[in-house]
Amino acid sequence: MKSLLFTPMDLRSVRIRNRIVVAPMLTYAAQNGYVQDMHTVHYGKLAYGGAGLVMVESTKGDPCGASTPADLGIWKDEFLPGLTRIASTIKSYGAVAGIQLGHSGRKARRSIPWEGRAPLASHPGLDHGEEWELVAPSEIAHSNSFSTPRALSVSDIERLLDGYQAAVERVMKAGFDVLEIHAAHGYLIHQFLSPNANQRTDQYGGTPEKRMRFGLEVIERVRQHWPEEKPLFIRISAIDEAGWTVEESAAFAKELKKRGVDVVDCSSGGITGGSIVSSERPAQYGYQVPLAEQVRKLADIKTMAVGLIIHADQAEEILQTGKADLIAIGREMLNNPNWPMDAASKLGIENPFSMVPPLYQFFLGKRAEADFGGHSSTWQVGIDAE
Repeated sequence: MKSLLFTPMDLRSVRIRNRIVVAPMLTYAAQNGYVQDMHTVHYGKLAYGGAGLVMVESTKGDPCGASTPADLGIWKDEFLPGLTRIASTIKSYGAVAGIQLGHSGRKARRSIPWEGRAPLASHPGLDHGEEWELVAPSEIAHSNSFSTPRALSVSDIERLLDGYQAAVERVMKAGFDVLEIHAAHGYLIHQFLSPNANQRTDQYGGTPEKRMRFGLEVIERVRQHWPEEKPLFIRISAIDEAGWTVEESAAFAKELKKRGVDVVDCSSGGITGGSIVSSERPAQYGYQVPLAEQVRKLADIKTMAVGLIIHADQAEEILQTGKADLIAIGREMLNNPNWPMDAASKLGIENPFSMVPPLYQFFLGKRAEADFGGHSSTWQVGIDAE
């Protein structure tokens, strides 16, 4: 059986060398929105290990949309040198460079996780006199521990759309080839989709079609300015803890496809202070994979599966059975940045080290060929390596 995990995929004019994607994961390492050395090392390491696509974390086109003061920014040109360095590093190791754009809405203005996610008053990356204001579709707090946001006006929404457009233009200048819009986990676009967070009575609230409007307008604006030859992803919470259903996600995905979205990245939850995981629906290996499968089937669109995908044969089975088209690996990739190379070896792929740089290819290939029962060849590899 031919491995699908290690079969290249063409999305528009972009070829991804395999179906393994490094999921976007916040590093909370930026300084006033600026890239640090840690980011370049972190993303370079993940590309070095053989992934097909490395997705850079949720990057903010609006400082008020930052979850924390340590989020990456793309709201001004001064951020471009660092982001360009990340993109070029990823591509230098054979992976496709992607980036996610996000806005946290009413979930913004918090400290980083290991400092307790406490509410904050200001963002050092804001220009003098600017307020780090919480905004949302309606004046409804995320939970009792969050402040109440200001409801966005229609003119505010137009400014946000302008901000997405400017961010997309900077993404292009930085050299990224895949763009993902974050519409999951209770952040701004998800807030518009959810009747729990969106209780507007204008053209952006009420019916499901009106609640979808902001997200669709974001995609329309992005697709108008993102090159036709480059793929566009969106991350959604395919279900959430407040009643949003996979059927509603499929309806949204159908509209997204019409507007030029190529892949739906299917996550879940995040719209309230509660958890999507429960005793009835525990987090187990691949617990979100059925969501990717259903959206793929109902909306006839490519999907990416994510969430506790740990093992090579597990990832391969998801693809072979048509449950998703791409596999996103998150924290398991932090645990083992060489997961793709390791997966290739475990699946019996010929020359499993071919996806990593020559240094790794040569010496790991030598180790694999060595006769560990005989000691002599093993000892010789050690001498050569020195």
